[in-house]
Amino acid sequence: MPKAVATLADIQEMEQIPLEERNLPTSTYAAIKRSAQAFPNQTALGFFLQATEYENAVMYTYTDFLGMINQTANMLHDLGVGRNDVVSYILPNVPQTYFTLFGSEAVGISNPINPLLEPHVMAEIMNAAKTKVLVTIGNFPKTNVWEQVSSIVNDVPTLQTIITIDLANFLSGVKKVIVSGLRIIKGSMSTKDIRAKVIDFDSTVKRYPKNKLNVPEPQSSDIAAYFHTGGTTGTPKLAMHTHENQVFDGWAAGLAIGGEPGKMTYLGLPLFHNFGAIAIGVQSFVYGCGIIMGTPSGFRGEGTFPNFWKIVDHYKINLFGAVPTVYKELLNHPVNADISSLEMANCGAAPLPVELAKQFEKHAGINILEGYGLTEGTSVCSVNPRAGVPKYGSIGYRLPYQEMAIADIEDGSFKRFCDDDEVGVVIVRGPNVFAGYNDDFYNQGAFVETGDGKGKWLNTGDTGRRDKDGYFWLTGRKKELIIRGGHNIDPQLIEEVLMQHPAVALSAAVGRPDARVGEMPVAFVELKPGMSATSSELEAFAAENIGERAAVPKSVTVLPEIPLTAVGKIFKPALTRQLVQEVYEGEIKKIAGVQDVNIVAEGDKRLGTIARIDVTAASGQDKTAIEQAIRSALGGYTVHYDLTIS
Repeated sequence: MPKAVATLADIQEMEQIPLEERNLPTSTYAAIKRSAQAFPNQTALGFFLQATEYENAVMYTYTDFLGMINQTANMLHDLGVGRNDVVSYILPNVPQTYFTLFGSEAVGISNPINPLLEPHVMAEIMNAAKTKVLVTIGNFPKTNVWEQVSSIVNDVPTLQTIITIDLANFLSGVKKVIVSGLRIIKGSMSTKDIRAKVIDFDSTVKRYPKNKLNVPEPQSSDIAAYFHTGGTTGTPKLAMHTHENQVFDGWAAGLAIGGEPGKMTYLGLPLFHNFGAIAIGVQSFVYGCGIIMGTPSGFRGEGTFPNFWKIVDHYKINLFGAVPTVYKELLNHPVNADISSLEMANCGAAPLPVELAKQFEKHAGINILEGYGLTEGTSVCSVNPRAGVPKYGSIGYRLPYQEMAIADIEDGSFKRFCDDDEVGVVIVRGPNVFAGYNDDFYNQGAFVETGDGKGKWLNTGDTGRRDKDGYFWLTGRKKELIIRGGHNIDPQLIEEVLMQHPAVALSAAVGRPDARVGEMPVAFVELKPGMSATSSELEAFAAENIGERAAVPKSVTVLPEIPLTAVGKIFKPALTRQLVQEVYEGEIKKIAGVQDVNIVAEGDKRLGTIARIDVTAASGQDKTAIEQAIRSALGGYTVHYDLTIS
């Protein structure tokens, strides 16, 4: 097995070889081609449509995989896609999603879009990207993607061609007949009112050569993708990844964990997000590894969790990546198969509760290596050491060849680097730092200069600290993002909508602690003098006007006054602490033997927020049992606490 990182010294030793001598591929296409030349008959990708029939997978060798990417790229080129043209995709997890991602990067620019967004938001993203070709799925039972997409494509004037994928092509026999019948009931896929040309992916792509790319290969500095990462000014925020960004990030992340050819990874994460596309996808294909893609809905596919350990056994899975909600669900399913092939599990996109990590290690016998990344850092920026000792709650060491530091930043300007265990802003510099946003408005404050003449650092906006051993720890989040099940929600998206209500004077959206998904969005409002509005009225208003379903607040609370700082800014920590107190108190009061509970949530420089919990046990009750019950009840939450029982 190649050497994996155990200590910071291992990273420094790896860096003794200059990066330019590592001979990295110049593009994602070149990376896949290199692996196909080295491992032509190895599995690159497998896909099963239904988790209950996981053994019936469509398999692609590296030769097959490269051939499909060539065909897809050549098709897109023939449709007029050039190096600066954008191909958007609104797709579930199917093989064609990877073909589209890397095929479009080979000839132009890829733009993944979340299928769960509201239609008008999809249109806004495509207009910001100036989309020329869109790849999506056609009419299929139990999905409404086509209905939503077809309702807005005429609102994208640059769109010339729509390529549809028929999921029924993955079916056979009786199931295919049943789907055909359901389509008749549901109604045929209407295209008569669509301005753009609509063609079928599978029947069209086969007309193109699979043994070559019909255009020159992209260069490392070429833009490979626009990844949507929010935006609240009316213009979506699209992060521009170069080919160098993506190749380096996949390679460096694999170097840290000891990547080697032939290993198998399970993919259950969506391919509109960089975790699945880059951290798993590019990393695997750079090293000649294989990916098993399970169901169009990934981990959310029906039957996936009950069959997960059998899937690991059947395909001899070595690695999988997931978010905390997945690990929490897997605890509910006994290990009913041989999972000795499983070497590690990775977690990112949302904070991992320490207790959950410990429970999973006991349940499955493997560590979860928590890491950190962001779209602007391409994907991965740090990860706990595979060969060393993971520190639960930390985000591990920086990637090899990438700098990561904690800095004192004031008004967007660098002041100094912080000492060990001093809290500051996380900054990153390296080949994985993105090229900026396609709208220059968002580039303001995105980078900082430290004055060393070696280039700009990415200002992540996240706060954290670095300990004496080189491990990084997060203490706060960029723009106070709400992270729901690994999905980033910008609170401004909620606040701006609520401020449009005629009765609202101020609004503040924060995350309420949730044991299942980490956080749920909730909002607080202050009304204008003399105006009235009920919580239910405001909740309905938000649901009707927020374009991202995951961002719709679960509650809107009307306050006499929203807490403000001395300079008149909304003080969200006060709202967050109030929620922590309410949620933790509610959990503890359910526990038998608790007579009284007092909780004070407060700010902590090292931990962000901490809840000081004082519990009074009823007379004659077992305090040890009560403590164990409380720790179990709070184990799924990420906010730290101190507990005393009297």
